[in-house]
Amino acid sequence: MPTSRDPDGRGPIDVALARAVESIAETSALPGGTMWSPKWDGYRLVIDRRGADVVLWSRRGTDLTAPFPEIAEAARQQVPVGTVLDGETVVWSGDRLNFSALQRRVASPRTAARLAREQPASMAVFDVLEHDGTDMRRQPLRHRQRVLETLARTWSPPLNLSPTTTDIDVAAAWFRDMVAAGIEGLVAKGAGQPYRPGRRDWLKVKHRSTVDVVCAAVIGPIGRPTVVVAGLPIGGELRIVGRTVPLTALASRTLGRQIQAAGEAHPWPPVVTSATVNGFGGSRDPVTLTRIEPIVVEVSADVAWSGQSFRHPLRLVRVRPELHPDEVSPPSTTA
Repeated sequence: MPTSRDPDGRGPIDVALARAVESIAETSALPGGTMWSPKWDGYRLVIDRRGADVVLWSRRGTDLTAPFPEIAEAARQQVPVGTVLDGETVVWSGDRLNFSALQRRVASPRTAARLAREQPASMAVFDVLEHDGTDMRRQPLRHRQRVLETLARTWSPPLNLSPTTTDIDVAAAWFRDMVAAGIEGLVAKGAGQPYRPGRRDWLKVKHRSTVDVVCAAVIGPIGRPTVVVAGLPIGGELRIVGRTVPLTALASRTLGRQIQAAGEAHPWPPVVTSATVNGFGGSRDPVTLTRIEPIVVEVSADVAWSGQSFRHPLRLVRVRPELHPDEVSPPSTTA
């Protein structure tokens, strides 16, 4: 779906970003005090109510108004003109988030009206960038939060105010208890910080667990691989389900000593793209694989397993030479 502009000439809105840290303790001393909120497993969405109608922008500047008609209509009815809101749109299946349902919306906007009735989306709003025609981004978060809470008093679903706390014990309880619902972790922001588009001033802490996968290819030379390509048996085939972040020099040397080039028969093609395999991110540039004899490796993964792929990069933990690839199975999912 291409980036576009609405009839009033408005274009996409750049958003603030977050960088990953390993623990809640690392988020406890941000400028002005720390404010924590859940890290929703959804699509970042900006509600643009600056003109006569509503436009919903994605993080990458794509117009997502058509795929989420119920969010757009709620914004028309409940958000005053001259307002820009930042948040995350999610779909609930029972008491758990369903990211696959969001993907179906974006992939098939023509069926959005039917999908909106069958699996309605919700919007968790966590920031206000413009209010009453005034740019709020230079204001500290504590002030923007007060304005946002005032606006939210008149909202009803599917518009919702995302929970926020300044109590680290409450944040820790959210981190522990919300994972069952598919919440990825926490986002931490400084109460005294402005909203800086494109900057990673915010911090995110995500749930991670270790799983065994089949490494049947790497990226880079076989003696010094740079990335592990992960596979899992799905539907009777060994399918590519993701890849790791770049390996450290030590991990590269260690893995390079334990892998060998594949023979003639191999389940994967020599070149792949994100359009042909899952788990390779948004880039459609071709990636050349160095195919190897399959081995089992342990990786660290977050909760974003769709049942078909890991949506976020993995981290190599260790090689598992004691395991045979036939012993590996996909992680369970309730999405």
